[in-house]
Amino acid sequence: MASVFTRRVIAYIIDFFVVSAFMWIVSYLLSLFVNPYSMYTIFYYFQFVVPILIMLYFTVLEKTKGSTVGKSLMYLRVLSRNGYRISWLQAFIRNLTKIFWFPIIFDWAIGRLLKRNDRILGYFTKTVVVNEIE
Repeated sequence: MASVFTRRVIAYIIDFFVVSAFMWIVSYLLSLFVNPYSMYTIFYYFQFVVPILIMLYFTVLEKTKGSTVGKSLMYLRVLSRNGYRISWLQAFIRNLTKIFWFPIIFDWAIGRLLKRNDRILGYFTKTVVVNEIE
C-alpha cells in the first residue's frame, strides 16, 4: 500500500479534476445569466468563481463528510488532533493555501522545514489526515 503522503498527493490530483469539472459547469451556467451573447467574457469571471468554488468544495466536504472525493477514494480522513470531526473554522483555515492550487507546495515545504509531519496550516489548525484502512 502506498504511503499516506503519496495517497494525499493522488487525492489532491483527483480533487483538482473534480473542482475543475464543477468549475466549468458553474462558469457556463453563470455565463448564460451574465452575458449570453458574449461567451468569452466568462473568462473574466474565473478569477472570482474559482477561489470561491475551491474553498466551498474543500471546506464543506471536509467539515461535513470528513474527506473530499479524492480523500474518500484514497481512504483518507481529516480529523482534529483530539480525534473528533473538524470545526468549520478549522476546515476553512486548513484549506486557505488551496485557493489557487499552487501555494499548497509552500505550505507543505514550510511544514517539512520546521520538522512537522504535516502541512503548516494542518499544524496550526490542529488537524491531521489519517488512514481509514488500519
